[in-house]
Order: sequence, then structure tokens, then C-alpha cells
Amino acid sequence: MKMTLNIIYSRYTSICCFLIILGLQHTVNAQTTKGTTFEVVAKGKNYAFKPDFVVLFNEKDPEIALKPSGLKKVPYNIPTWKTTASNLADYNQQAVSASMAGDGFDDKILRSAKQNRTANIYHAGTPYFISAVKAQKVGDSIAYTFPEHPMFTLKAWLVQKSGSPYPSIRFLFVPKKDGFYSVGYVGAPAFKNEEVQELWQPLIWTEKRTPPQPYLTPAFMATLPTTLVNDGTNSIGVLADARYLPFQPLPLFTNSQFGVALLNQKLQLQPQVFAPMPGGINSKMKAGNPFEFAIHVVVEPESITKTFEKMATTVFGFKDYRTNATVSMNTTLDNLIDYSKTKYAWFIDSLKGFAYSTDVPGAVKNVSSLNPLELSIVRDDKEMFEQRAYPLMEFMLSREKFLFAIDSNQKIQSPSRKLRGPIAPLSELQVLYNVFGRNNSFYAEMAKKEFGTARVRNLDEEQKGRNWVNAMYMFKLTSDSAYLKLSISLADQYLKERVAKKITQFGDPLFSSNFFWPTFTNHWSALLELYELTGYTRYLQAAQDGARHYTLFTWMAPQVPNTQVTVNKGGKAPMYWYLKSKGHQQMYYPEETVPAWRLSEVGLTPESSGTSTGHRGIFMSTYAPWLLRIGYHTNDPFLMNVAKASIVGRSESFPGYHMNTERTTAYEKADFPLHEHKAQSVNSFHYNHILPMASMFIDYLVSDAYVRSAGKINFPNEYIEGYAYLQNKFYGAKKGAFFQVKNAQLWMPSRLLQIDDVALNYVSARKGDTLLLAFMNQSAKAVNTKVTIDPARVAFSNKASISNLNPVGKSTPLKTGVFQVSVPAGGITAVAISGINIPNGFQDQLLQWSKDARTDYAHIPQGDTKALLFKLGAYADKLFVFLQEDDTKWKKASIYYSINGKEEKRIDKNEYPFEFTIPVEKGKPVSFYLELTGLNGKLVKSPKTELGK
Repeated sequence: MKMTLNIIYSRYTSICCFLIILGLQHTVNAQTTKGTTFEVVAKGKNYAFKPDFVVLFNEKDPEIALKPSGLKKVPYNIPTWKTTASNLADYNQQAVSASMAGDGFDDKILRSAKQNRTANIYHAGTPYFISAVKAQKVGDSIAYTFPEHPMFTLKAWLVQKSGSPYPSIRFLFVPKKDGFYSVGYVGAPAFKNEEVQELWQPLIWTEKRTPPQPYLTPAFMATLPTTLVNDGTNSIGVLADARYLPFQPLPLFTNSQFGVALLNQKLQLQPQVFAPMPGGINSKMKAGNPFEFAIHVVVEPESITKTFEKMATTVFGFKDYRTNATVSMNTTLDNLIDYSKTKYAWFIDSLKGFAYSTDVPGAVKNVSSLNPLELSIVRDDKEMFEQRAYPLMEFMLSREKFLFAIDSNQKIQSPSRKLRGPIAPLSELQVLYNVFGRNNSFYAEMAKKEFGTARVRNLDEEQKGRNWVNAMYMFKLTSDSAYLKLSISLADQYLKERVAKKITQFGDPLFSSNFFWPTFTNHWSALLELYELTGYTRYLQAAQDGARHYTLFTWMAPQVPNTQVTVNKGGKAPMYWYLKSKGHQQMYYPEETVPAWRLSEVGLTPESSGTSTGHRGIFMSTYAPWLLRIGYHTNDPFLMNVAKASIVGRSESFPGYHMNTERTTAYEKADFPLHEHKAQSVNSFHYNHILPMASMFIDYLVSDAYVRSAGKINFPNEYIEGYAYLQNKFYGAKKGAFFQVKNAQLWMPSRLLQIDDVALNYVSARKGDTLLLAFMNQSAKAVNTKVTIDPARVAFSNKASISNLNPVGKSTPLKTGVFQVSVPAGGITAVAISGINIPNGFQDQLLQWSKDARTDYAHIPQGDTKALLFKLGAYADKLFVFLQEDDTKWKKASIYYSINGKEEKRIDKNEYPFEFTIPVEKGKPVSFYLELTGLNGKLVKSPKTELGK
């Protein structure tokens, strides 16, 4: 007798979605005569799912523990179990270097005692394989009967609920003996590696990177609780039911109710779910006490990334779910930049960097000089330039690595104390060269040298200079078409080798190892840059592919409930275990009840492969503006929704680094970062991230305006490469379009506008006597609200008037800098306010330049010294002189200098680093010489050098 349950799926369409109706039918068959196999049919292919299970049993606790995997070129932690059978103890715990330490690295995982352990889920207990012997249709379900077993009773049902996108298998397990149990579903189709086009097991096994053993991914490390294979036609998987990955408490290793695996006992690719995990929560069972669980069988006629999207949206309810919570993004940006100038931001002037004491005591670390330079320009902020941008410009040209520590004994994360720069990547040198009118020749010379060499800038990752990305920036630097041709040629080769072919190993043509998530995908941000430069759609398509693969690292689970959640119970904020171990103090915030969406990690990523067990969701979502633009260019709403989910409505200022222990609103608050280092205990503070986060917000605001205006608000931009995942676009150096207004200057000074409704973000620009404003509504409701312009920034007269630049929104007449604006739900309204006076400021000085070919660089043999004369628009000239030799040779350095032949002056440095910054009268020459004191007291004097002539 043949029993058939037809389950109809259809693809859906809407004006905001790129999917189309396919008319797909999935058929589930159960046959009592040939056992119990049921089939799912998709695109003419049949996939057999069997009611097959394995039960793992341990009399004693197998003591599940995360351990370093030992995989080459990628740090990653995996579950392991104690075993008494020496032949099953296949886990080899390797020594971890001293450099792998700091926030996110857990010594309990990395440096615990060695034991007989296994990382193979099939060795985690005594396995009992069992298959159903009978199937019977009961209503809309199929009930499976299993043979009697002396250790347990098992029952299972195949169910298709109305409205559910996938059939589910529910099982009921009852042990007959006390012990530790795990039940694995092992009945999905299995494939040989060569039969599969692509695979996925969260977090790190993507494309065709395959686990070497049947490793388990715990629920709390699964961005979606599934594993997938794609055979070139369909994607096949097994998905744990959403109810077993609840929103509360925050998913952690200790509360993970299951794990997912991809390799089976025969090392074939077969999606599997094990619940509970051996030794994990709920695994200790008493005889007679039932345990139940449910999974879904997945077959989608789509790629893995589109199947990921389908599961996220239909099973876990992912959508455009966020809006501004308590303030607008502009207010967050204002608060964050105010904070960046306080003592709490821990910028160490003498070392020209942000303290990195969370990870490396005594060290400083910077990301890029372009972040504060952009803020200085866009926000018309002289203080930001003098206190942050210019010192970082010196730092990036002089230091050997981003992480700088005077202490030569410091080994954590491999810092350097050497002044053997530049550490600025080639792209940064190109941007700085162009921003200042190509007047500082040393930038171009350094860039050319970097293109032909390799350098270690961050951690121990070596970067090669000659590649398609740097060739693109050499073209932007030189305007030499030969570089563009080289970039296109190398990029096309990259598409063949890295994009068209799914990568099978860790490591990459551009990255020697994997750690941060951008190293796991193609270089999609740079591919977007190349598309925007050339207009060649093959680069955009590759960027979309990389961006969609990047979403595999974004949390889509647990599902965000439509409920309220109480946090900070008893008035205490949660305490991050790592900071507690370092003696940090308890923080206190009022107990409050808020909508669950405000607390959700959905849209964020863990920090990296090596720290994903502790850094659940980081707030440095620098990928957001890139996803937004790529989503717009490719009509991919999923990318755009992920972008918004990762950044909108998450904080009122700098929120620290990550979610980690418990849900809280502490990091939302404007005063959250305003504490001394040891008084911060909710999450870690990486002070070098403050300014990149500000750039991230500017990038998102400008990109959001670009997308919502359909490209009519469009400002030329450059590239902030930074390191790791800290890439953003750089704005402000060139003028752009603001609807019909051309040659508009992006101008977003602090607290320019007061907007009564927090749902509106804005971008602002100016041209002559006209102020240009665009309001972007982040909510799903139309907004009509009052806007007040800061009279300290803009002078109004009776000639001032307001006009609409786009037909959708509306505004009321202007009354002394106050007006009403209406913005459609999720829409944009742009206005122009003319007849006003915007005084010239610092922005004008920095961007005003004329050709200046005066000498600006010298190398001095004594002390192996470099001298640079910075020509900074119409604003200033500055001389920077630094010794590359250190205090192992010299104990004192003095510089004698004279500006434009005037009185000679002297500066002494009695400790390393030996470096000097001298303001120089604009346009005037400066002459100088050094007097160096050796460790033996001997004086060495350099010849006189003159720059600026």
C-alpha cells in the first residue's frame, strides 16, 4: 500500500522582493512495503529521507567542552567529549601561542588540561543505530514504528503543518536506563564530496570547505540551526525547529539544546541534527522520562545563500524589523563623537593612539587616519583634525604595525615597537594623496614602494602589495591607465580562481589565513569599488555573491518574538566574564521592560572564527553600508534588510563591542561609554573602534540617502581599508549631487538639526547660500514632525525660503529656522533652504588647495631618520621628523629648527619614540638638524636639511 502526502510550495512575489513564482511541488511518499523511506521531489530530482536515527549513550557525563580545533590557517573552537576508549580519543589538543590572548580568547577553552577526548560526534558515546520498520498515515501525518530496544523507546512522526514551509519530523524518546543520551537524525540524503557543488555548516565551513571529521556545531554557534548541501540543482538540509533555540536566555554553549553536523560516520556529506548534545543541557536523563524534539527537512531549488534567506524569512521570521529606538542615528553619531574627545575614549597623546588595554596592556592601536580625517571634513570639525586626524596621519606613516607597544616583552597579539612604517595600506596613501591636492609627494612614493613589496600590518597576516585591489588604487593615485588594465586583468583572473570556483581550503589568494569574516568570502567590498570605477557588471555580480555568502555569518536566529522582555533585573547590568576576571566593577542600570526586537542580535555577526564562542554579536557592523548599496544595485531586498537590521536603533552613543552574556539595554544608553576603563564590565571596549564606528554611521546615512533617492543623492567617495572587517567609504573630499542641485558639499556639523520624531535620520549638504536636507524615515509609518535648525550654524534672514526637491515628501513654510516635514513610511523627503548664510569654516580651509611642488621629504642617515612636510590645504603646514632607530642605540634626540630663516629653536626627546612635530608657517621653508646622544654618551650631529623650498 502506498500512502502519499502532497505538499505544495510556491515562490512568492511582491514589489519589494526579487523572487518569482515557480510553481514548485514537493511530494512526500511513505511505503510500508519497502520500509519507510519518503521522498521530496524538486526540479525533477528525488531526495530520499529515511526515518533513521542514532542514539548515543554514556553512563557517565562525557563532559562536553569546547576546544581549539587545530585546523590549519583558521582558529576555531569545536565541541569535544571525554572518552575512556583510547582508540576513540582522536582529538589532539595543540599548544596555543602566547599571542592568542585577550578579549574573546577563553583560556578554559584554549589552555585547559589535556585529556583523552574526541571531536567526532559518533565517538561521543556508544552508538545505537535504529530505523523505522513501519509507517502508517494518521490524518495529515505519518507515524513511524521502531523496533523495541533494551535501552530506549523511540517514536517519530512526519508532519506537514498548514502554513509551514517544510515538513517536520517530530520524535519522542524515552530512555529505559539512567544515563546521558543524545538522539541524532541521520536519515537525510548523503552525498560524496564530488557530488556536491557547495556546502554549509556554520560557522566556518562554507563554499566547499569540508570538516575533516563529523564535528558538531552547537546551537548557539549556528546562525541558522541547519547544515546544507547543494548538488547543483537543489539545496538539501535538516533544520532544527525554532522552539529549541529560544530568544531567552541569550544563546550560550551552556544552554544549547542541540547541535548540527554535516559529515556522517562514513565521512559523507549528510545534514544531521543531534539533540540534546552529549553531556549538554537535557542530556542527563532518567529512565522513563520522555524527551521530544522536532526538525524540518529542507529541499529548495535554490543556491545555499538563497535557501538560507528562505529559511530565515519563512521559518525564523526575518524581515525589516528595526527602527530608531530611542534617538535618531544622527544623535547617536553626535554623542559618539562627543565621547571620542573625552578622557573616557582613552586616547594617549604621547603615543598617538587609542589604548588597547582590553587586550594588550600598555599598547595602543589605530585603524586608519581616514576615519578622523573624514569626520573632520564632513563635520567641519577642526578639533577632530588636530586631536585625532593629524596624530593618526603621523602614526600611520611611522609605525610598523597597527598595534604599537613600547614594552618589548609584550607578546599578546604580536605588537611592534618599531617605527618602520608606513602601516597605512596603499589605498590609504592614495586617498591622503588625493584629498590634499596631490601636493604631498611622499604619499605617492610610499604607495609605489608598497605596491612592490609585502608587509605584516595586523596580527601576523602578511599582505602582498601587487594585487588587483592595490592596482585599482594605484590607478586612482596616478591616473595611469596601465594600472587600471592590470587591475582588471588580475581581477578577472581572481573571478576565475576565487569566485567561479568554490574554495575548498582555508586561506585565500588575498588572505594567507582566515580569522575575520571578510577573509572567508570573496573580496566583495573591493569588487563593488571596481564595479563603481569600471561599470563592469561582472564585478557587481561577484560582489553580490560575496555579500550573500557574508550573510551566512549574520544571526538569523533565534526568532525575534513580538513580546516585551525585562532586563537589568535588580538594577544590575550583566557582567562579562572576561572583564570580571580582570577585576572590572559591576555596572548598574535601571530594570526596564522593552520590546524584544531592541535586544536582538539578528543581523549582527560574531566577531571572528576564533572568538565566536564569546563574542556573540558585535556592533561594528561595517558591512551594513556595503550590503545596502549592493542590494540596491542588484535588486536584492534581503541584503538591504540585513544591512538595516545590523545598525539601526542599537545605541545612543558608542555601545562597546558586543553582546556576550545576557540581554540588556545598558549599551543603548548615551552615558554607557562615559566610565573609566575598569568601571566598564558589560562588554569590552576597543577604543580604536570609536572613530571607525562614526565613519560607519556616516557611510550608512549617505548610502541610505543614495538608495532611497534612487541615486539622486550621490557623493563621490574613496575607500577606507583599515584592517580586518573595518572597511567603509570615505566622504567629503569631493562635491556631489543632491537631487537637481549639483556640486553640493556634504556638510553635517554636530547637532545641526533638532527633529521631534526620532524615526527620521538625515543627511545635509550646502552650496553657496543654500542648505540641503534629506530625511530618511526608518519606520513603517508616515512621519510628520517639526524640524529646528541650529541658529549657531546657519544665519537666517527674511529672504530665507524652503522648497521641496522630491515630489513624495512635503514641508511647510520656513519660520526662523523651524518647519514641518512629512516623510512617507520607509521613504525620503528632501528640501532646499535658500537665502541663508553659512559661514566658511575649517572644512573650507582643509579642502582649499593650489598646486604646491615644494620639497616635502628627506631621509637622514643619522638615526635612520625620515622627515615629512605635510601640506594640509590652506589650513596649515606641519613638519614631522622621526627616528627609525630606537633606544637600543640612542638615549636622547634633539632637533634644532628654523622657519623661514627666523630664530632657531630646539626640542628634546629623552625617551623613545624619538619623533618631533613642528607647526610651520604656511608656505614657508623650514630647516633643521638633529643632535643624537648614544647610549655611551657620544653625540652625533646630522647635516642641516631644508624642506618647503
